[in-house]
Amino acid sequence: MANPIYNITPFTLLDYPDITACILWFAGCNMRCLYCYNPDIVDGKGRYSYEDAIRFIRTRKQLLDGVVLSGGECTSHRQLLTFCKQLKEEGMMIKIDTNGTNPDVIRDLHTAGLVDYIALDYKAPASKSAFITQSLLYPKIETSLRMLLKSDIPFEIRTTIHTDLLNEEDLQEMIVFLEKEGFRGKLFIQHFVNDSRTIGQLPNIVSRIDPTKVTSSVIETVFRN
Repeated sequence: MANPIYNITPFTLLDYPDITACILWFAGCNMRCLYCYNPDIVDGKGRYSYEDAIRFIRTRKQLLDGVVLSGGECTSHRQLLTFCKQLKEEGMMIKIDTNGTNPDVIRDLHTAGLVDYIALDYKAPASKSAFITQSLLYPKIETSLRMLLKSDIPFEIRTTIHTDLLNEEDLQEMIVFLEKEGFRGKLFIQHFVNDSRTIGQLPNIVSRIDPTKVTSSVIETVFRN
């Protein structure tokens, strides 16, 4: 893809913990999550090249400490490692938002010292993953999780809940799996909130997960909304 980046958010204090950053939204994704409200990014074409992004970052170097690579799915793009090397040469910290379906890319970024923080989207339990994501990529997500658990990369896990798709029992199943794998960090849970078109043509939610029905002695569940 000649222009891999769909859009650029110039400044954020929320998306990269303790870092002032911009967000690069990569076009395209290898999943079609039913609740996804970014079909324009998932199905669209990029507007900006890697060179465009570097030029933008150079104009903001006095304001930015880092870059968030989001999407879409940034790890699906060729030349991502080369681009991250360029970002490092510009003095940027790098956070990656990923669905975890390209564990080899994550491994290569880690081996090369090109990623500082990762947010891993854990979409659904194994029993519902194929339906919700419209893909058969769940085993790769498990591979990425296990690799991150063995690495020294700081990371968080995120789950978006649309209660037409996931309930308290599903979320508890996901937590039990994470516990068994040895995860001891924070699981950020965010309820779907959106009024525009979703890939699965889903309405906005009218019910929410009851936090009292989701328990763990070792994982901190953080509800963001």
